[in-house]
Amino acid sequence: MKKATLLLIEGRHAEIPSFASDLQKKGFDVVSAQNGSEAVSRLKQTNPSLVIVNAPSLRSTGIRICLSLRKKDSKIPIILIVEKEKSIDKDLVDSILVLPFTVQKLVNRTKALMPGDGNNILSVGPIRLDIENRRVRALGKNAKLTPRLITLLKILMDKHGEVVEREALFKKAWETNYTGDTRTLDVHISWLRRAIELDPDNPKFLKTIRGVGYRLDV
Repeated sequence: MKKATLLLIEGRHAEIPSFASDLQKKGFDVVSAQNGSEAVSRLKQTNPSLVIVNAPSLRSTGIRICLSLRKKDSKIPIILIVEKEKSIDKDLVDSILVLPFTVQKLVNRTKALMPGDGNNILSVGPIRLDIENRRVRALGKNAKLTPRLITLLKILMDKHGEVVEREALFKKAWETNYTGDTRTLDVHISWLRRAIELDPDNPKFLKTIRGVGYRLDV
């Protein structure tokens, strides 16, 4: 099996841990860069699956590097390592890790953001559903879904922009002709909103069409 390639951007800073050798030990192919311009050229040469920016080791916020990487590749997952919790544009990075943390936490976060093999990936607008790994990514959020939630989201994504009637949605997702009680559907829709919406109470994507059903707007 081919190793996943990671682009790790970190400087040499005695007080800040380096993650290169630990990530290699965990089975990743690690390509290193020590500054923004080197990172951009490495991105073009190696086509990595994911980028990790170790900002404290570079003595920077990492924002400018993330911006230049985003300009080159708008879809690549980026993990930004920082020393203090900070508010960063969710379109800029997919995940933020605050030092200190274990290598295993970095590995878990990396695996969660890794693209699948493409066979079972469904993308509509900013929503990316990895059916095989049962994960969804949207606006920097990343969530694990139950098989039922995967089925529901897949139906809505396949028919995005169209209203899907409650009963039809319930029948398909629950594989039943009984539609006497569809309240469980509302519960599942609220769980889906928690997974894909920045503000689940004011959904931007998954809209309720009163008296009819639901529509996924992207």
